[in-house]
Amino acid sequence: MDLSAQTPCTGAEFVPDPADAAAYAWVLEHGRLDPVALAAHLGRQGLDPSAAATALDRLTAWQLLQPDPGDPGRCRALPPQTAIAALAAPVEAAIQRSRAELAHRQAQVAGFLAYHRQAARETGGAEIEVIADLQDVRAALDRASAECRSEVLTSQPGGGSRVPAAMEEALRRDRALLGRGVRMRTLYHHTARFNGPSQAYVEAATALGAEYRTAHELFGRLIVFDRELAFLPLSDGTWGAVVVRQEALLAYLCGIFEQAWTLARPFAAAAEDGLEQVSQELDRTIVRMLAAGLKDEAIARRLGMSLRTARRHIADIMDELGAESRFQAGVAAAKAGLLDD
Repeated sequence: MDLSAQTPCTGAEFVPDPADAAAYAWVLEHGRLDPVALAAHLGRQGLDPSAAATALDRLTAWQLLQPDPGDPGRCRALPPQTAIAALAAPVEAAIQRSRAELAHRQAQVAGFLAYHRQAARETGGAEIEVIADLQDVRAALDRASAECRSEVLTSQPGGGSRVPAAMEEALRRDRALLGRGVRMRTLYHHTARFNGPSQAYVEAATALGAEYRTAHELFGRLIVFDRELAFLPLSDGTWGAVVVRQEALLAYLCGIFEQAWTLARPFAAAAEDGLEQVSQELDRTIVRMLAAGLKDEAIARRLGMSLRTARRHIADIMDELGAESRFQAGVAAAKAGLLDD
């Protein structure tokens, strides 16, 4: 029986065909397979009698009807929960077989990692690699995630502006990593705590064992696997990446991450952490940047917010300080004790 002609399941509640529903109810009551009697019943219900045989075939294919092997005329109408379990069993078994086969193949290929790493250390030619194409970067990230054994460190500036598709892809990789016992730590800007999709993503990954902290300022984008492989963004602003395997540089990058992690605060929704406290910290950070002479674009980039939002914050701060220039704002902030010693 071809089930493809039926309405596909899209997440909304499925409404059975009236003939199917009437046939299921009739078999529940009478306990037999009788297309002729069922056709007459459908006619009395104002339905097409010719749909009787098709409805019985469809219900049987869906495991909702179980003919009696000893009496072809007898039939049981099974509970939907039983039918669901019967339909799911072969699919789940196939998934398990596919997962086992994938794990076996990955283990076979992973056996060559030690030789590749040894060759890279001896030649030095593969310690820094530039990947310009976005698809190649994603493929490299997938490979690194599949090979990762113990730890992932991530700095994700502007986490509040990530698109849902990118979050779904990241959550897929994260779920596989965490399922293998890999420790994952991620740094976001504070602005991510005000973003609904980011909150949902962090909540889902935290439940799996991931750790998240936020800060007003981050050092830049970074992903490190097992402290042996790092991905950095290209300086030209494209979606390419620089892949780093050089030991000293990796140690330096991990040290920067650990310092930022120590100073950051655990991720929380804005309401939980206190809007006033977050706002005061943001104002102090902007004041320090203004006093240091940073332009609006640099402030927005370092805080992980849009230029328009950054300028609105800057205007509010200068108005509150009664300053007409950045220099005046710095002097007023110093007098008010808003700058570090």
